[in-house]
Amino acid sequence: MNIQTQTITMADGKTITIETGKLAKQADGSVVLKTGNTMLLATVVSNKEAKPGTDFLPLSVDYQEKYAAVGRFPGGFFKREARLSEYEILISRIVDRALRPLFPNDYHADVQVMISLISSDADILPDSLAGLAASAAISVSDIPFQGPISEVRVAKIDGKYVVNPLRSEMEKATLDIIVAGSLHDINMVEGEMKEVSEEEMIEAIKIGHEAIKLQCQGQIELASRVEKSKVKRTYNHEENDLELKEQIAKATYDKCYAVAKAGNPNKTQRKEAFDAIKAEFVATLTPEDAAAKKALIGKYFHDVEKDAVRDSVLNERTRLDGRKLDEIRPIWSEVDYLPSAHGSAIFTRGETQSLTTVTLGSKQDEQIIDGAVFEGKNNFLLHYNFPSFSTGEARPNRGVGRREVGHGNLAMRSLKQVLPSAEESPYTVRVVSDILESNGSSSMATVCAGTLALMDAGIKIKKPVSGIAMGLIANSAGKYAVLSDILGDEDHLGDMDFKVTGTKDGIVGCQMDLKVDGLSYAVLAEALQQAKQGRLHILNEMGKTLTAPREDYKPHAPRVVKMTIAKDFIGAVIGPGGKVIQEMQRETGATISIEEVNGMGIIDILAVNKEAIDKVVAKIKGITATPEVGDIYTGKVKSIMPFGAFVEILPGKDGLLHISEIEHRRLEKVEDALKEGQVIEVKLIEVDKKTGKLKLSRKVLLPKPEKAAPENSAQTN
Repeated sequence: MNIQTQTITMADGKTITIETGKLAKQADGSVVLKTGNTMLLATVVSNKEAKPGTDFLPLSVDYQEKYAAVGRFPGGFFKREARLSEYEILISRIVDRALRPLFPNDYHADVQVMISLISSDADILPDSLAGLAASAAISVSDIPFQGPISEVRVAKIDGKYVVNPLRSEMEKATLDIIVAGSLHDINMVEGEMKEVSEEEMIEAIKIGHEAIKLQCQGQIELASRVEKSKVKRTYNHEENDLELKEQIAKATYDKCYAVAKAGNPNKTQRKEAFDAIKAEFVATLTPEDAAAKKALIGKYFHDVEKDAVRDSVLNERTRLDGRKLDEIRPIWSEVDYLPSAHGSAIFTRGETQSLTTVTLGSKQDEQIIDGAVFEGKNNFLLHYNFPSFSTGEARPNRGVGRREVGHGNLAMRSLKQVLPSAEESPYTVRVVSDILESNGSSSMATVCAGTLALMDAGIKIKKPVSGIAMGLIANSAGKYAVLSDILGDEDHLGDMDFKVTGTKDGIVGCQMDLKVDGLSYAVLAEALQQAKQGRLHILNEMGKTLTAPREDYKPHAPRVVKMTIAKDFIGAVIGPGGKVIQEMQRETGATISIEEVNGMGIIDILAVNKEAIDKVVAKIKGITATPEVGDIYTGKVKSIMPFGAFVEILPGKDGLLHISEIEHRRLEKVEDALKEGQVIEVKLIEVDKKTGKLKLSRKVLLPKPEKAAPENSAQTN
């Protein structure tokens, strides 16, 4: 074995070791990354040839955490790792977005990157190391790659920026972002924060980049000692016809530029105009040439269209739909659109529209998280759906894709920052955004619609949140244009997709993907300031519909009452086998959840009507009440025995009414005075100090019978 090892020492003294040549040697590249007790195995394999007709990079990245890494069994029936969790999908997407721009544009062979957590340190977060491991595996392979890249987490804790903080430190973080980049450039940022300024965010990115440079240099040194990586494989994944390329450019560029310059706000009409230019050129060819060169014509025309649109923006300083660079599309919104939902909103910006709902539930509706590294419960869910009709396409809807998971997560992390605490709002909240129209920034429309729907539902969010997607078009001469509220075409043809969410006081979430090298911090700062102005404009437009949460929940929304009881009473409220709590739910229709927190029993009672909640509260108070000697109770006869009757004086609390304590007269049988189910008044006369058994009396509450008068003595004589 030719094992090579590289140790990277970070600025704070932490070390990361990367080893290659020991495991998974049949992969094109493989490494084991180790820091503390955390170990990641990363592998990469790429086919030698591209599949016919492929004109893109078929890259797949899978990050998976093995349960054995933390000494646990997987949950579920099969007890084995199954499909990736949403958390693993999100980490896979982050790595994918950092790696993808660094592959050559003409490389179209399938590439598969797999990263596995094979050992876990409880205090080291592995997600911020996955990008470094993946890039190192590619770097020691012969796969063409313009890297290396790396990723780090940057957090602001107690006012200081920390790179790759410990898990135990993250509870105090006011900023949490993952930054990815190469030796020279940043190409991906994603994270959440608690209303930070644009300057704080840029400073965090700069600090992250310094750490990335150290990790990239370490990969370069490791790869220099691996023979396989010194000569990258040769490939030819594209057929080219330079004469045809020049012919298409000459015939169509000016026409495409004219369409771009015209500024038609209708996406469909713009597409039809570009399609007509392409069809006009194809008509000049023989049918045989048109059929034979169909793929190349499509490719070269796309390149001309891209160049024309970009040049038009840079030269004319106007956009495809006629807007100025910093102009936001027209906005309209509406709340309370769905009468049966607990909260609802429509948010429409240009040709992008979200219909969002809010559903309020109890603790029983919480999501159970059973990952290898993260366990627990989640009481705030946001789901983003992107059906094909939203873009006018007909394609099968095969469930939730990775893109939907990623877009929903960004919106969830943004809105989470302004939610009330569990003490202020005991609900489990589910937000669902259905995208009904899409032409760019649908995830940001979800943030805006989600804010309005939460306020419509009566959730006391701290401040409204809006979101905006920023774009960038730049050329090699240094000319650039920062675009606010980008269209789908501007995302596809541009160099940046930078989504920023925030309140009027600061940024709460971001997601940035760059497709261009050499973005300066000055341009990034300009983009953030322009995003701030756009964000505030959108908040103002949203305020025309609703400015603050409603004073109360909808009449049909469930109410939640929270009770706190002594720990010793938890079992009594639940009852044997859940009998007591299930009976209360069945009788009232309420949903009751109970758990022990900090040595106390915390009960949540959820019901649509107040009467049901009052009944449950009364029963629980009865169960948890301590019977006092001398108190009088109205109880129900539960059972009759030869020696007396058992009477339930409080829910779950029975006392013995001895036959001698039923009436003043002597009874031969209990049934002579009582029957099961009868409601009577009794007094608690004694509590047995050893057993806690209750002794009751009924006769002490009954008037004593008068004594019979004695017979006349004279009559007796």
